[in-house]
This record gives sequence, structure tokens and C-alpha cells, in this order.
Amino acid sequence: MKLKTLLKSAAVAAVAVTGTAAFAQDVTLRIQTHYATEHPTGKMLAQWIDDVQTMSGGEIAVEMFYSSSVVATTETFDAAINGILDCDATGGAYQTGKNPAFQFVGDIMGGYDTPWQQYSWLYYGGGYDAAQELYNAQNMQLIGWSIYGQESLSSSKPLAGFEDLKGWKFRSPPGMETEIFEGMGASPIVMDFTEIFTALETGIIDGADASGLANNVGLGLYDIVKHATYPGFHSMPSDHLACNLDVWNGLSEKQRRIIDTAWQKLSFQIALSNEKANAEAAAKLQAEGVTLYAWSPEDRAEFRKAAQVAWEDWGTRSPEAAALLESHKTYLSQLGLISN
Repeated sequence: MKLKTLLKSAAVAAVAVTGTAAFAQDVTLRIQTHYATEHPTGKMLAQWIDDVQTMSGGEIAVEMFYSSSVVATTETFDAAINGILDCDATGGAYQTGKNPAFQFVGDIMGGYDTPWQQYSWLYYGGGYDAAQELYNAQNMQLIGWSIYGQESLSSSKPLAGFEDLKGWKFRSPPGMETEIFEGMGASPIVMDFTEIFTALETGIIDGADASGLANNVGLGLYDIVKHATYPGFHSMPSDHLACNLDVWNGLSEKQRRIIDTAWQKLSFQIALSNEKANAEAAAKLQAEGVTLYAWSPEDRAEFRKAAQVAWEDWGTRSPEAAALLESHKTYLSQLGLISN
């Protein structure tokens, strides 16, 4: 009788365990990033995947598509909206054609001085709620940002201050940046990353806005040009993790918290690691004869004034853009960066 009782108890326990396992909501999230597996951010995304899968005890699996291998980078957001993917790990700035307000979640241009100021707007300055309205209107959920820091301008000519921008021909991404630099007398030329090296070699352009200092070293830009701005001041883009809203709402509260917490770890680690990488790159470049220009507070203020003209124009292009711009301006004025 005792053996029968033990066997019965074991059977009940096995059913309970099986039932619990069946009840656990196992999900696989299909996510695309524009980064390659060998890129520093690509490697850190792999760590984020490991964190999510480990903390969830295997409830959440992540299938990451690197180097925009499913759809073009600019189409990732729509692919998530339409269910081809579950989440987009590129950046909001690619979606300004959908709504100009995405400029203010992708790269405000000339706004915050450090990633930490920009993160603080998102988490403590009302930015998250303001941005979420924009994303939810597209049936997407903004999970968080990753900000690698200020970008540097690379040049074949000195860039000691805003006066040196006059007549300066450089590779620029499309959008607000071209308007700001044109207003300061520069000649931005929109071209793909793949064209920069040849354009510099042949003198089609004098310089480039490509990425942060360390990434520019990796691109080989300073094999050709010997001038750069550092620390940067003009652009600090934010990548995002955004998921299909129905997919996000279908996750358990525990699963959502794991993804959010792991992403915050990733985003802060990206900022920290890039700060170190840029400092190391700066020391190496100076030793090799590259001149680095830290713009004066006065010149930075001149750039921010020019940027504000562009902000105001973009703020008229949709109600959502106006709301996000106002949120940024309020917080930037609290930080003492602008007079609102």
C-alpha cells in the first residue's frame, strides 16, 4: 500500500509538472537588425539574446536576422507591422517618411551633449510616453533605445569651428542634417556608406559624417583624411527596439519585463563601450598625426541655434512632431542647453 501511495503521488506530481510546462507561454521573436554579426553592436545584441533566453528560462527564444537579411533596413519597421517580423532593431530615423515625428526619436541633431542626457529625457523627462503615442499609432511598441554617443565629422580640411563649414563638401545622411548644414554654408551630399571611401579619394567630397570616431577608424577614413571633430556635437542617433503591438501585448508581464530589463542593460553597455572605444581611438589617431577639434562652447551654441531653426520647421510637419519637439525643448531647457 505504501508503494502504491508513493507511485500515485509521483504520477500526480508528474502531471503537475507537465501541466506547468504546457502552461508556460513559449515564444520565438523574429527580429531584424542592420548590424552585422561581427560589428561591436552586433556582438552585444548576441549577448542581449543570451540574457533574454537565460532569464526567461527558455520561455523566450530570439531569432535575430543580422545585416538586414530579410528586408531592407528602411523596410524593417513595416515588416514588423505586417507580421513578417515581430520586432525592429534598427532606428526610428528611418521612418521619417511615415511621420516626420520619427526624426525626434531617431536623431534630434545638435540637442543633447551626452547619451545620458538623452536617455534621461526618455526615462525621466516624459519622452517615453510622448514617443509611445507615435509608435502605438503605427501598431508598434517602443521598448527602448541604444545610443552609442556623439558622432564625429571626418575631413581632409581643418574643422576648428563653424566658420570652417562654409563651402565644406561632405557626405551626409538625408533629412534634417542636410538642412542644418546648408543653413551654415556647408554643401552636404547625400550618399551611401559604400561610396564614401572612393568619394574621399577622388576629392568629390572633403569629408564625411559617417559614425563615431572609433567606427570611422574601422571604416579606414583616417587612412585618407587627417582631421576630425572630437568629442562630437552635431549628431547622436538612437537605435531602437520596437515590436509589433499585438505581439508585445501577447507576451506575459514577466516576459515583457525581461525583454525591457535586458534591453536597458544592452543600451547602457553600448554607450559605455563606445565611450571607451572612442577615447582609445582618439589617443591612437593623435599619435598618428590626425588633428582632433573640440569645438568651443560658442561654436557649439552657433550650431545648436542653426539646429533649432530646422527643429521648428520639422515641428510643423505633423501634430506628433510638434508634441515630441515640445517635450524635447522643455527638457533641454531644464538641462540649461537651450532657452525655451
